[in-house]
Amino acid sequence: MARLTPAVLRSLDVLELFLDARHGLTAPEVAQRTGLPRTTVHELLTTLAERRYLRREEGSATYHLGISVFRLGNAYAERLDLHSVGLRVAQSVANECDETVHVGILEGPDVVYVCKVDSTQSVRMVSRMGGRVPASCTALGKALLANLPETERIRLLRKGLVRLTARSITEPHVLANQLDSIRAVGAAFEAGESTPDVSCVAAPVRDHTGTVVAALSISVPDMRWNQRSPEEWAAIAVSGAATFSAELGFHGALSTGQPSAVSPQRQHAAG
Repeated sequence: MARLTPAVLRSLDVLELFLDARHGLTAPEVAQRTGLPRTTVHELLTTLAERRYLRREEGSATYHLGISVFRLGNAYAERLDLHSVGLRVAQSVANECDETVHVGILEGPDVVYVCKVDSTQSVRMVSRMGGRVPASCTALGKALLANLPETERIRLLRKGLVRLTARSITEPHVLANQLDSIRAVGAAFEAGESTPDVSCVAAPVRDHTGTVVAALSISVPDMRWNQRSPEEWAAIAVSGAATFSAELGFHGALSTGQPSAVSPQRQHAAG
């Protein structure tokens, strides 16, 4: 049997501590849990942070899992058909409403589109798979931001909000109030905040652990938005997200409230 590399084992031991550390860990906590010398722990944390497997919280000594871990996990998830499941569900939702459907993930303050199915109608939202949009300006991003741990959400909001259109929310307290509403009802709206004359609704997608790993949205030109009520649009998005979540192994209720309990106007009013 080939010899295992001690340095790699120590690095993996450190990373695996963060699987259950939702609020992060400090260097002394890592040293205590691993029994490694503090100097060794400092070197390991610094190296892992440099390669973005860990991220040090701004203004704090606390470390969290970094984007490189997500990328590895996302690559693995794609092998488990995360991408193909998302595309299949998005296609099913698009077939039902004939509007553009996106699946996106959160990367820092931005949403990245990982799946997209276009509407067959001549007037539709223009976007591209792999494109990035400020999360605060999109229903997709709001659904993801609303389900972040509070400390992470506060950290992102403190960095400031981008204005893409005259309707984009740029006041953190307004967005924070809206995110509380979104988290409670399980559906997010935006009206012309990222693209003029386009309204969107989105719902979170959860994996087998109940963690929100993506969101599914429907983007509708305003000329067709009133063909259904906001509650009907929300129900389609929530149903699609629930199907997606179930295929990822999630067996709980997708939201804590009813998507029909909120509309775009009421979400703005809540802010």
